[in-house]
Amino acid sequence: MKRGPEKQFDPEVALERAMEVFWARGYEAASLSELLAAMGIGKKSLYDTFGNKRSLFLKCLEHYAASSLACLESRLCSEDGKAVLPKIRTLLEEWRKASACSGSKGCMLGNNIADFDTSDPEIAGILQRHLETIEDAFAKALDAAQARGETKLPDSPRNVARAFVCLGQGAALISRVTDCGKATDGAIRAAAKGLMPGR
Repeated sequence: MKRGPEKQFDPEVALERAMEVFWARGYEAASLSELLAAMGIGKKSLYDTFGNKRSLFLKCLEHYAASSLACLESRLCSEDGKAVLPKIRTLLEEWRKASACSGSKGCMLGNNIADFDTSDPEIAGILQRHLETIEDAFAKALDAAQARGETKLPDSPRNVARAFVCLGQGAALISRVTDCGKATDGAIRAAAKGLMPGR
């Protein structure tokens, strides 16, 4: 069977660029022409490689979630022999700084939780699944920190992990509508101090 012509673009780069558009604009506001311009491809290449706009959006959502989770797991769950608690505190501090930045786009997962609900079960399922994996990564790290004697948690590692996920998503959403980082700054600082007190 004769092979078709090779693609004149890098699908991974195109997907990354489309993700940036959806992340900044949201699904409804992102126009097809805007996506094509950012991706540097034509309609035929879009449909042949990614499908329609919704299919592209779902691929972008999965790509963002997988990339975010891989980064989180490498930061929190690497078995490098180092203390776990400082890794968590460093991550919370980075969240605090990101949320305080003017023009923050927030978290793509959180943004779409605000835009979609359970009436779209496919998107709701993707969002729920990836929030659960983020929660799992935190729970694993917190459990390890407690087992190593680094901290005495005020609740189970699973419940503290859920608190972190809710805090992170809330901070990311709030940062999209205000240039003032006081609310998110204080909340994340309190989490670092209050949810994980030393022994």
